[in-house]
Amino acid sequence: MNRSVKIGTRGSDLALWQAHYVKTELQRHNPNVDFEISVISTTGDQIMDVALSKIGDKGLFTRQIETSLLSGEIDLAVHSLKDLQTSQPDGLRIGAVCEREIPNDAFISRDGRSIDELPTGARVATGSLRRRSQLLHHRPDLIVEELRGNVPTRLRKFDESELDGMILAYAGLNRLGYADRITQIIPADLMLPAVGQGAVAIEICDGNDEINEMVATLDHAETRVCVRAERAFLRQLEGGCQVPIGGLATLEGENLVLTGFVGSLDGSVSFREPAKGIAGEPEDVGFRLAEKLIELGARELLDKARIEAVTAAENVI
Repeated sequence: MNRSVKIGTRGSDLALWQAHYVKTELQRHNPNVDFEISVISTTGDQIMDVALSKIGDKGLFTRQIETSLLSGEIDLAVHSLKDLQTSQPDGLRIGAVCEREIPNDAFISRDGRSIDELPTGARVATGSLRRRSQLLHHRPDLIVEELRGNVPTRLRKFDESELDGMILAYAGLNRLGYADRITQIIPADLMLPAVGQGAVAIEICDGNDEINEMVATLDHAETRVCVRAERAFLRQLEGGCQVPIGGLATLEGENLVLTGFVGSLDGSVSFREPAKGIAGEPEDVGFRLAEKLIELGARELLDKARIEAVTAAENVI
């Protein structure tokens, strides 16, 4: 009888795409193992009419899945890396980070206009404080509205609305076959993505050598190094979905370059700085960049943003 392995995941279209991708790759490397996908509902999935910044910040899309992993109900979990807390619960760790898709955000326009071409007062939807802050910093004349839901739901809501534009992650749109809806891939110098955006993480239990050996074949070294720097940056700033923080790391030979962003909710104040170091010490690069931004005043800005986030975005589309 073949060994059976259960893969835990959320039930959204994108989460299932990611889980099936991991299943296919694992099956290719382990033909004598039966892989089964188990769908688990999370807090973030269950509460859809409230802004993420109002619900809370710890494990919105992961807590129930991690509980199932620790209890042995599933053998491994597949997540969007950006949803994972920067430190794993005791007994769990990231066993693999798959090769990253393009990490940038994407702009969907009703009439084919780019962000710079939108008229004054145009309405743009996003469920992200990070996107809101950077968009308003670039175009303070725009009106930003809160929108939640999985990728198909957001596209449907957009089509049924009078919104002028919407911002989603390029990775989700491309993976689900909606790349043709994209008007503009937003350059990182205009909008830095979320930490870990575009990367798929496989979470496993500590000490499970069999599962560790299986998932290790899917680990992408370059992606892993980059997201380690980004997550160290976020961890030092104590950030999450309740504050506007962005970060993107790239490799340049033996060096790693990390650019980070911290902003106010209205975009009027922002800090954006780079840091450079050796690729072999990614956490050091992330830590140093966070400390640089803290010295510039990022801590006070984030503390204020956390308070403001509770009262912001009263209406969710």
